[in-house]
Amino acid sequence: MPELVLGPLLRHVDAAAATVWVETSEPCTVRVRAGDACSEERTFTVHGHHYALLDVGVDGPVAYEVELDDRRVWPEADLPPSVIQPLTRLDRLIFGSCRTSVPHEEPYVRTHGPDVLRAYGLRVMESPDERPDLILLLGDQVYADELTPDMKEFIAGRRNDGPQEVVDFEEYAELYRQAWSDPPVRWLLATVPTLMIFDDHDVRDDWNTSAAWREQMAEVPWWDRRIVSALGSYYIYQHLGNLPPAERAADPVLAALKAGGGDETLDVFARRADREPDSVRWSYHRDLGETRLIVLDSRSARVLEPGRRRMLDPAEWDWFDKHATGDFDHLLVGSSLPILLPAGIHHVESWNEAVCDGIWGRRAARWGERLRQFLDLEHWGAFRRSFEELARVVLEVASGGRGRPPASVLLLSGDVHYSYMASVRRRGGGRVHQIVCSPIRNPLSRTLRFANIVASFGLAGVLGGVLARAGGLPRTPMRWRISKGPWFPNMMTAVDLAPGEARVTWFTDTGDHDTVLIRPEPPAAPR
Repeated sequence: MPELVLGPLLRHVDAAAATVWVETSEPCTVRVRAGDACSEERTFTVHGHHYALLDVGVDGPVAYEVELDDRRVWPEADLPPSVIQPLTRLDRLIFGSCRTSVPHEEPYVRTHGPDVLRAYGLRVMESPDERPDLILLLGDQVYADELTPDMKEFIAGRRNDGPQEVVDFEEYAELYRQAWSDPPVRWLLATVPTLMIFDDHDVRDDWNTSAAWREQMAEVPWWDRRIVSALGSYYIYQHLGNLPPAERAADPVLAALKAGGGDETLDVFARRADREPDSVRWSYHRDLGETRLIVLDSRSARVLEPGRRRMLDPAEWDWFDKHATGDFDHLLVGSSLPILLPAGIHHVESWNEAVCDGIWGRRAARWGERLRQFLDLEHWGAFRRSFEELARVVLEVASGGRGRPPASVLLLSGDVHYSYMASVRRRGGGRVHQIVCSPIRNPLSRTLRFANIVASFGLAGVLGGVLARAGGLPRTPMRWRISKGPWFPNMMTAVDLAPGEARVTWFTDTGDHDTVLIRPEPPAAPR
């Protein structure tokens, strides 16, 4: 008798249809009923796991049920019904990143803090009016290189050798199961549409930091199996649900999987995605009423050749450049890595990139590479040309050079394990802000918090400027300041959008932490 292993997850939702994702214990027919609408699919199988994605029509708020071989398995008896709300505009977005999935009891609450995603699920259960339109998970949905005790136990039951990290598809499947099975989290992901993008820990810490990093990892015996499994499982568990139904229907990989292509089809695709990044686009965009959301792949699409480094390869950049426009009330750009770091750290990263590229000779370049990997100098500042290109596009949008200027241009990010807001200094502006929210559940220790404050907001502020000048780096196209934060608790962030303004609220498991209202400044009066 088939059972739900994971899900249902409510993924892509628009005005007319909703996508429901499930993993089942054995091959079966999956049926989703939403009012009078019904959708039915046979599962497809990859590496011994069984999946289905179903698109069901909706024309208003409606509770849905999931059946496996004519037996209802969702909603469970002790959970509220999962209600699909058609998504025609974006009024409230919740986002966050960096969530570990350790138990919700001592000593884990003491070491990892409360799970804000779980707490938010309980909050929405009790107060349905709190339900957002969309949840955006900006990276590190799973930690493949920092194992929980339960994952260590699972791996020990399968093998006695190899690294204490996830290596193959079976272990990735278990990692996702543990991350998304807690009842309040499971219910929340079944009830609110989610969009996702990976960051390094979904694969491995410092993934694609540099060409040297890739060369080092290529020498590791188990790395090929790891990267193939990482990207293959990401495709199944995260990427497919980001796609609208028409794009998914045109996906040749999914078609081959449904036709019985199985393991080889997915593995060939994943290996090619790693070796030829421009063979797949993980980035995507959604237009929701007067809001455009663009979510960027800032990990896999990198060009790493020294002297030609780019955060986005040419095809990915052209795609972003085409979609980064005005004529929306709000433009949201999601990137797992912050685009606007504290300015000092940004300059240190740009300087380090120049050193690694050889401005001070080969010996300094080798030293710079060691420093880059040790200090994780791999954000947008470490890909200076891409940062400058993106900054110019963002400023063009904000100033009306690409259509009617939005009321806000919000850059949404995570990764750094603290939260803050950075605001662009621009006359008559007030439109462009970096909103960082991290972590959901993975706080820094007191020592690392202090070190980050000193490095990011103290010493680096002075050192960064000095190093940038010493390296002969040009001035950045825009200047910014940290206008809120930093804060270090486990957090998520709500972005409430209205005509002409945006409200951003960082919150913890116990309630709101800080709120800021964003309105464009009026233009300067003519002299």
